[in-house]
Amino acid sequence: MTIFRPFALLAACALAALAAPAALAQDSAPDTESASSTPAAPEPQVRTRDMSGTFGGQRINYRVTIRENLLSADDGTPEAMVVTTSYVRTPRDTSRPVFFMFNGGPGSGSVWLQMGAFGPVRVAIPPDARDDGGPPYPILPNPDSLLDVADLVFIDPPGTGFSYLLEGTDPARYYGLTQDAVAVAAVIRRWLNENGRWNSPKFLGGESYGTTRTATVIDQLEGSTFNDVAFNGLILISTILDFAAREPTPGNEMAYVVTLPNMATAAYYHGRVQAPSVEAIAEEARRFAIGPYITALLQGADLPDAERTRVRAEMSRLTGLSEAYLDRANLRVTSQRFYKELLRDQGLTIGRLDSRYTGIDYDNAGETPDNDPSFYGIDAGYTAAINSWSRETLGFETDREYQSIGREPGRHWDWTLAGQGRNAYLNVAPYIGRAMRENSGLRTFVAQGWYDFATPFFGAELSLNRMGIPQDRIVYRYYGAGHMMYVRDEDRQRLSEDIRAFIRAR
Repeated sequence: MTIFRPFALLAACALAALAAPAALAQDSAPDTESASSTPAAPEPQVRTRDMSGTFGGQRINYRVTIRENLLSADDGTPEAMVVTTSYVRTPRDTSRPVFFMFNGGPGSGSVWLQMGAFGPVRVAIPPDARDDGGPPYPILPNPDSLLDVADLVFIDPPGTGFSYLLEGTDPARYYGLTQDAVAVAAVIRRWLNENGRWNSPKFLGGESYGTTRTATVIDQLEGSTFNDVAFNGLILISTILDFAAREPTPGNEMAYVVTLPNMATAAYYHGRVQAPSVEAIAEEARRFAIGPYITALLQGADLPDAERTRVRAEMSRLTGLSEAYLDRANLRVTSQRFYKELLRDQGLTIGRLDSRYTGIDYDNAGETPDNDPSFYGIDAGYTAAINSWSRETLGFETDREYQSIGREPGRHWDWTLAGQGRNAYLNVAPYIGRAMRENSGLRTFVAQGWYDFATPFFGAELSLNRMGIPQDRIVYRYYGAGHMMYVRDEDRQRLSEDIRAFIRAR
């Protein structure tokens, strides 16, 4: 699900000096002295069901296990409960690949990928960018699940889904780029132990901030000099790795460069510009953005009038915005302004997560939309589906609310990378580069929606074509929807086929 805005992250060297925040609870009972000084740990809940379904054209029997995993500090103090939902083909086959995945936020539960894309059932959302309306929402068998090619493990990191911090736990020990990665890596190691899957082919991936998490988790698992866990593939859906270009603060020109191709594709979708295809307008906009446009922006106040005129005219042709508006904006249009301006004459705003969606604001005079129609257009159906599936079908019992987009992690999130200060250039793509250089069998799959402003496709491309990242082992695929491209039936099927082929080609 969508990312939220950054604040700061704890250095790995500092983490090493602290008691490990995500050591998993031991099965053995604590000694008497520890028991007297350590709060009693809650008993982790485990629920299993044996089911069957047809996925990728194959009839598959599988066991679904929803499990609470207790995490504790080095001194045995219980700190967090992390919920995993696993779908494992029966009878068990240790030669089968296993795909670990999560969503983003950083406070988002795995509901979106689990109930929208890859789980054995899915919630039916209107595929044509209409609001999902009121319940009941159909929960249907999902033939596009990947269970025919891999066992699936959905992880809800602390503060997301049904996962939570125990009373008294300092949020700083889990809510941060590195802290979160340490916890997720520990849960993955535990799952491999309990399921006897250390030598199985392994894939790791996520959506949105989940792609950021993929980079930090692979650094924990493959970047370690001890207990190294190697993977066969990384699967990045709606990618955000380089955060420097996400904030359009004065002087940060790259924020405008990265989103301009998205403005062109959105304008194309809504009929404001003409092109042979969305691929064609995207390529025109890429070339303009990285060429004449960035050159003009970098000249600042020294930009000659004649060049400004030429750039303004081409920008208008690509984005559908008037030259007069672009002139008033000084050639620098924020995404928020674009959502409001593109269809202002129709009294409509467009979506951030998916610019195919449109909404109606309280009035038509504002600078920015009241809300994101591409989020409120789908969220209710997903929330209903995950609660119905987990509680009523799988029998998971809890009084806790499912956090599809939890506020607490975002409020406390530490965005500082190892050895860097609070305002450092935040870019986790080098973690992927290092993992690929040091593991010749590791490949990366990148899925992007043409209409996604939350994690723009051009930003994903620019973050991954840097030096030090093996380009011959990266696969890009593009889809005709937005951030959650799988809400569109055609794209869900294509995404499933593309990832299925990626896993099989290991």
